[in-house]
Amino acid sequence: MNDPIDYTNNPLHGLSLKNLLLEIVEHYGFEILFAYLNINCFKTNPSIASSLKFLKKTTWAREKVEAFYLYEFKNLPKVSSKEFSIPPRDRLVPANQTPGKPAELSLEDAEQLQTKRVNKASTYNKGQHTTHENKRPPVEDSYSPENTEDPWAKWR
Repeated sequence: MNDPIDYTNNPLHGLSLKNLLLEIVEHYGFEILFAYLNINCFKTNPSIASSLKFLKKTTWAREKVEAFYLYEFKNLPKVSSKEFSIPPRDRLVPANQTPGKPAELSLEDAEQLQTKRVNKASTYNKGQHTTHENKRPPVEDSYSPENTEDPWAKWR
């Protein structure tokens, strides 16, 4: 009834974060990793040890690097929107999907991707922020000091 979940087809299964980092840094280098992932541990004084320390402590960055490993380095097809909210290590990879050759990435492509992300974010955020004109007027308080009795009057 309780079938064990088989993660063995996931390329992250059994792969330590250090080995993952060594593989992608050896193949792409810190400069391209920063350009694509926009994580400062790959820009400011980059090293395997400092990046590993940061990624172990920071869940969102670790998941971003793991997703990069799966979908850029191992060239697996992108996941469905249903599985997108699941961390990359917990995602099930169908048996018919096998890792491919690493994607060829360049700094020029990273710059175009960054421009595309900025444009998409700006169109998404249009009209989302409230301004002072759009705020509701403050609710009038029915409290006024002359209409209420002093609760401490008997104790004075």
